[in-house]
Amino acid sequence: MKKQLGQEAIYDARELGMPRMLVLGLQHLFAMFGATVLVPILVQGYGLPLSIQTTLLFAGLGTLLFHVCTKFKVPAFLGSSFAYLGGFAAVANLDAGKYATMSPDDKLAYALGGIVVAGLLYLVLALLFKVLGAWKVMRYFPPIVTGPMIIMIGLNLAGSAIGNASTNWALALVAIAVIIVANIWGKGMIKIIPILLGVVVSYIVALIFGQVDFSAVHDASLIGLQKITIAKFDLTSILVMAPIAIAAMMEHIGDVSAISSTTGNNFISDPGLHRTLVGDGLATALAGFFGGPANTTYGENTGVLALSRVYDPRVIRLAAIYAIILSFSPKFDALVNSIPAAIVGGVSFILYGMISAVGVRNIVENRVDLTKSRNLIIAAVMFVSGLGFSSTGGLTFMIGDAAVTLTGLAIAALAGVLLNAILPGNDYEFGATENADKAADLGSY
Repeated sequence: MKKQLGQEAIYDARELGMPRMLVLGLQHLFAMFGATVLVPILVQGYGLPLSIQTTLLFAGLGTLLFHVCTKFKVPAFLGSSFAYLGGFAAVANLDAGKYATMSPDDKLAYALGGIVVAGLLYLVLALLFKVLGAWKVMRYFPPIVTGPMIIMIGLNLAGSAIGNASTNWALALVAIAVIIVANIWGKGMIKIIPILLGVVVSYIVALIFGQVDFSAVHDASLIGLQKITIAKFDLTSILVMAPIAIAAMMEHIGDVSAISSTTGNNFISDPGLHRTLVGDGLATALAGFFGGPANTTYGENTGVLALSRVYDPRVIRLAAIYAIILSFSPKFDALVNSIPAAIVGGVSFILYGMISAVGVRNIVENRVDLTKSRNLIIAAVMFVSGLGFSSTGGLTFMIGDAAVTLTGLAIAALAGVLLNAILPGNDYEFGATENADKAADLGSY
């Protein structure tokens, strides 16, 4: 009997036929698209020339690499991580030492170097998981540390959202309204792609009122190579970006848990969380080294799995191939870059707030006891460090003749991990609370 999409679980999509597989892969492309291209758009708004073409290329290549590392078993798509937006913004605003006179291209290269190191930290965590077990390792990264970290990523970016939205509040409010309506009242695929819909609808409104500049689109070639930026390494940028890996790794664990729950397969055991971390880490390091943002498993695509009930990783790999093909079009890059700043502001208005809200959810769903003094102290020190030092440009000190700057997020992450390790009473048990360990999914709207 022929299976029906959305009604019966399908683990081998080949039984649906190649035409339907191609369409299903396209659906996954749409699901990841809005969020993945939004990251380079936002980073460009900070003054760093992160390429949309390069982002799409390494989303596709990173996804395929992840599938190789996980024995082709896990139906996950890797798109751009929002967790590192705060790091990009911090590097863009560095003005101490050699960063004071550095060009945006060089600042981007150093930020990418920090992402490479962050990706390699995944490999360290994967090794620890393999050798020591998840329970022992995760005691050093409990929700009282990761929750405030995620909250501050969103709050530190709030000013950027307001700045962009204020260029045309009417257009920004259209984007905000569409995202809210699609996310709250949308059904099926509509509910899964609210960011994409918010951009498209508000862009159409901007077209109607003549607020889109098509000159760059007209001048761009239809086919062309991606912009490759080779990463550079400096202790300051590494200390800005690498601590964010703490939040990003928790997001990864949450996504793998969600995919396991959705498909009915325990991917944490087989192929193992150590393999999924290696795949994500290598994909992130590869992207960073050649000019792309950090990758992460995408909650949007997990939503598509739940919607279609097609759990075959081959369909995800088709979406990855689509992303790679699309990355070879400078005209498409220019079209995306023609989106008015107000639309970006409206979308990020919701997005940055949602990131902070996810941090709150992380704390709530893991049942963190804030009546305990140790937990209050950790959260208090992290919040003041993260927000306070960010407002003053971070903490700069000299190592030999080199000036090293620690941003607010980096200081907060280091303080949280150290206080959690030193203060008595750490009672967090990884996996003890149902659904709680997947509360850090920054990719879900």
